[in-house]
Amino acid sequence: MDERREEAQDALRFRIWSGYYEPDEVFDIVNDEVFEEDGENEDWLRQAIDLEFRKKRKAEQEWPAVTDCDRLDRVFESLRGQGILTRHRCGLTIQDGLGVIDQLYKEAGGEQSGLVGYCFYHLQDMEAAMWGEAGLWLAFGGFPPSQGRAVQVGQLVRKEFEQAGFTVEWDGTSNSRILLKGFRWQRRSPAKP
Repeated sequence: MDERREEAQDALRFRIWSGYYEPDEVFDIVNDEVFEEDGENEDWLRQAIDLEFRKKRKAEQEWPAVTDCDRLDRVFESLRGQGILTRHRCGLTIQDGLGVIDQLYKEAGGEQSGLVGYCFYHLQDMEAAMWGEAGLWLAFGGFPPSQGRAVQVGQLVRKEFEQAGFTVEWDGTSNSRILLKGFRWQRRSPAKP
């Protein structure tokens, strides 16, 4: 397999197993990013995407009825109801994510929004969880930014995730992130049309 096809295989595998993308979206992204829409690899790419989706859908049959990703979604929804801005796949890194959160907070009305804090994970956190490293790391903080507010938000986030059955590691300070230890990334594929 040539180098670009290996790169494409990794890129499509990541997107498919993330559970966020439809086959056509995977094709468009990988074809653009890896092959620069050269037209030479389109048939191969469509076949590789189809094969990987079939592998994932077969694996999904063995997953529990409620996965860690399902519980994550429910906790994020609960946190939103308590004034916490939550975001999945928020940027590539912490700094990217903080920039996105800042923008979303401003768009929501800033201090007038009623938001008291935020919680997110970024793409690198998601990728680490997908491939079985440590668990899922969560960033959090308060609005307006302060150590005291951040710790309060962290306590709320920890409580919600523990109530949802997660094993949570956190040192109780605003200087560290929260780890959902042993998190298994199992987000089901979008429903077939």
